[in-house]
Amino acid sequence: MKIKLFISFLLILPFLFSNTSVLAQKAEVIKTGNTVSHQIETRQLDKRAKILAKYLAKYNSPLQYHAQDFIDAADQYGLDWKMLPSIAGVESTFGKHIPGGYNAWGWGVYGTQAIYFDSWKDGIFTIAKGLREGYLNKGLTEPYSINRVYAASPHWAKGVTYFMSDMEKFSNTYENTQRTQVGQTPSIAAVSGQLALR
Repeated sequence: MKIKLFISFLLILPFLFSNTSVLAQKAEVIKTGNTVSHQIETRQLDKRAKILAKYLAKYNSPLQYHAQDFIDAADQYGLDWKMLPSIAGVESTFGKHIPGGYNAWGWGVYGTQAIYFDSWKDGIFTIAKGLREGYLNKGLTEPYSINRVYAASPHWAKGVTYFMSDMEKFSNTYENTQRTQVGQTPSIAAVSGQLALR
């Protein structure tokens, strides 16, 4: 239990102390004979994960710390990277209102029955695989066709489509802002340098 808590802390740590470069970490437990060791792999977050983390932070979502997991699962199973978080937006306000067990997607929730996952990452990868095998591989590739099987509400697809579109707009605005800031930096530095020489 203490090890899981420590690893969770390590996963959150980069978000707390890094403004310019957000990192993703993967913890791995290796058991050799009677010895247990832990390895942590650190890598740069995918650009989409940075954008998704900022988007989910707007909603104070616990899923914001798993943005890279969303991207990795989407890439592994050939999904639009915005689909899984958008379903979580509709089903649980991005993981804030869940039946328990890290299930932000309403997956297998029928009345008082629900499927539970061991972690957010477990849920993300399980749902991504389920969407690929149970929906996309069967020709149900967009929210309106998925809606017929996935959800009882006829409004589900409208909500998922809204969040996917909103994430796309957020992504475009974020990228434009980054380009503008990068584009302005040299001119600001040049003006500052000129002022300093006066």
